[in-house]
Amino acid sequence: MEATNTVQLILGDCRDVLKTLPSDSVDLIFTSPPYADRRKHTYGGIAPEAYVDWFLPIGQELLRVLKPDGTFILNIKEKAENGERHTYVIELILALRQQGWLWTEEFIWHKKNCYPGKWPNRFRDAWERLIQFNKTKRFKMFQEAVMVPMGDWADKRLKNLSQTDLVRDTSRVGSGFGKRVANWLSRDKVYPTNVIHLATETKNRRHSAVFPEALPEWFIKLFTQEGDTVLDPFMGSGTTIKVARRMNRRGIGIEILPEYFALAEEEITKEAPRLL
Repeated sequence: MEATNTVQLILGDCRDVLKTLPSDSVDLIFTSPPYADRRKHTYGGIAPEAYVDWFLPIGQELLRVLKPDGTFILNIKEKAENGERHTYVIELILALRQQGWLWTEEFIWHKKNCYPGKWPNRFRDAWERLIQFNKTKRFKMFQEAVMVPMGDWADKRLKNLSQTDLVRDTSRVGSGFGKRVANWLSRDKVYPTNVIHLATETKNRRHSAVFPEALPEWFIKLFTQEGDTVLDPFMGSGTTIKVARRMNRRGIGIEILPEYFALAEEEITKEAPRLL
């Protein structure tokens, strides 16, 4: 029987490597590219003003290799420049929509243990964007896979139900949506929000920007099933691919820097030496 969690690690520039991948072959793209003017000593840094032009050819190839029912999750964050936030992320979203992507949703990663600090005109960053793009409006999504415990909300909210709670309460803003609180009486789990609360990675992973394994794990659960293919075109130390393999998904990781590629290879082979 063919293994469902084989991985393919490729050393090279994703702008070139992506062209070699088959069209409509990937179920989930989960990646965090170098942010504008960040990682200058490793990836060289991309100026905010040039970021959109730099990313669009990559976005075009990602659009080609993603399956029609697949999902692309982009982890990125604006930088502050000259006392204000730069607009390159907003500009990138608009440009990707022009390219053919649907901007379906936006998730927020709340960093529970962000590093303390003080700035003269703002507070410390405690969150990052995870922007969801799709090729079509009909994409795979397995919401039950990420349900969370009901928690204390049930004890407080369901204890004294009003008459309104027992029927479908139509939204007062005219959206057409409604809720029936009584539907949750017999349930012990609920669907999560689009805010994900996770601590940052604190282990020394010999990489300049490592996100926690639980972050790609959550999205892999939500948008894929066993045997599906997960792609990270900016693999770094290999976190996404490592987690995908562990979850019985196929993984494709692309990394341009030999030292990070070697680190990813080392990390992944620790768990599955025979699957590379």
